[in-house]
Amino acid sequence: MELALDASRIGVWEHDLRENEISWDVQMHRLYQTGQRSGRVPTSIWSNAIHPDDRARANREFSDAIARRGQYNSEFRIIWPNGEIRYIRSRAHFYVSEDGSPSFIGAEWDVTADVLLNAEAARQREVAEARALALEESTARIEHAAAHDYLTGLPNRRFFDKRIAELAEDETVSTLAVLHLDLDEFKQINDSYGHAAGDAVLRAAALRIAAVLPPTGMAARIGGDEFVVVLVNFESMDELRDIARRVQKRLRKKIRFGHEMLQSGVSIGISWSADRGDSNLLAESDMALYAAKDAGRDRIEFFTQRLKDELMGKRRIADELKLALTAGEIVPYYQLQFDARTRQIVGLEALARWRHRERGILAPVDFLKVADEHGLTAEIDASILRHVLKDRREWEQHGFDVPRISVNISGQRLYDPLLISDLEGLDIPENAIVFELIETIFLDDCDDEMMQSVDRIKLMGIEIEIDDFGSGHASLIGLVRLRPTRLKIDRQLVDAIDTSDEQRRVVKSIIEIAKALDVKVIAEGVESERHAATLARLGCDALQGFALSRPAPADEIDAKFSALVTS
Repeated sequence: MELALDASRIGVWEHDLRENEISWDVQMHRLYQTGQRSGRVPTSIWSNAIHPDDRARANREFSDAIARRGQYNSEFRIIWPNGEIRYIRSRAHFYVSEDGSPSFIGAEWDVTADVLLNAEAARQREVAEARALALEESTARIEHAAAHDYLTGLPNRRFFDKRIAELAEDETVSTLAVLHLDLDEFKQINDSYGHAAGDAVLRAAALRIAAVLPPTGMAARIGGDEFVVVLVNFESMDELRDIARRVQKRLRKKIRFGHEMLQSGVSIGISWSADRGDSNLLAESDMALYAAKDAGRDRIEFFTQRLKDELMGKRRIADELKLALTAGEIVPYYQLQFDARTRQIVGLEALARWRHRERGILAPVDFLKVADEHGLTAEIDASILRHVLKDRREWEQHGFDVPRISVNISGQRLYDPLLISDLEGLDIPENAIVFELIETIFLDDCDDEMMQSVDRIKLMGIEIEIDDFGSGHASLIGLVRLRPTRLKIDRQLVDAIDTSDEQRRVVKSIIEIAKALDVKVIAEGVESERHAATLARLGCDALQGFALSRPAPADEIDAKFSALVTS
């Protein structure tokens, strides 16, 4: 027993209640660092060794055990002579000797390592729980941020899509409607008063829209100045119209911004369905919104069968157009450009045509708008460029001195990070290709990213032209910044140039501005010899139009080059 106790470092003691004395073995003296070996000791040596904060409790627990004449079970701290604190666990049983003397016989051992380990484990648990709680709160914030618009606090497009999908599966939903809202005059407010004013308008609009909705309705901001409202279980179209009118009335009210009073409005497109599985409500409400804006803004329009037929027609065209791009049916037609004075060929413009299997040759007006709406414009640009380079190589192989060829490039493609590497892979000869950029994209919205793309294109030996110049969107600052090789005067200005003094003065001014910037000028839409003569007299460098040459496929251009060489 002594060997076992010594190995386990457990001390044994006996407390004589009649004499109020304690007998400790060697291990007890070691536990309390008394310096003694064994024998009887006063009870004060035990009491005084206990930590002051634990002493009263330890005495009370021993007194309770005496009163009950039962088991004693306690844990307390003691202080060694050197000041070190140790944790002790004490167990004892009440015992009556043969002579009737009452006492407690017990054992004590040092549990400091266990206590500290448990304390550290508890601390680690608390830290882990705190981190888990912080992570949970952080995750909740991230999920909320991912589903809500940071500016207005409304649900965003992601949340809206999820909600629509849920409502489509909800059997308690009998009718479902989407109101698509677009703020009128928002761009003008942004341009005139700055983005802070625009943000103030968006926040105010969000509050006003939400204030009108019934309890089951939901408003979301899905981008820019566009909002959507989802309504369920409404009774009639009149109810939808009434809600839309109340939204419209609130959004017409002025918004204070500093010392300014800002006023906007809203156009609203509405689509609704009694079929919960209808997933096209947003697209249909967008079509209705487009009709509302097209009719003069600040209007409310419902989606109709006519609009639906138009939407389905556009989708069909888009699907066919994707197949046409894969099949190589989008091809260039070429219109010659002539020197305004010598009438020598100085260039060609590649114009997209669709060799439709059923409808024949389609002009851009039949498909480019749909292509733009479905994000296919960049693919068309790339396809036309590949065809142009192939045609140009064939013409050169026939011994023709091929002039520059102008090819359209969209703003969408200029933001493509792979554009430059794609162009480098085409091995484009220097000064062979010209990229035409419509002025509505470049002279109003030429940000740094777009300008970097343009600058890198110029370094590749590809010239830049501005198309449709003078159509009402030109910015002289943008023109100076872009520094194109040439610009094209819009055909609307050319149309009345031989009958309108005002048109001639406008064209003359454009030519003078271009010359001041060392930019050459092409006039497009030349429909008569009078047009050509007037434009040459005003100082145009080159002419393009039906009076001189109509767009033609590559083989016809090949024949024209052959005729020129022969002559």
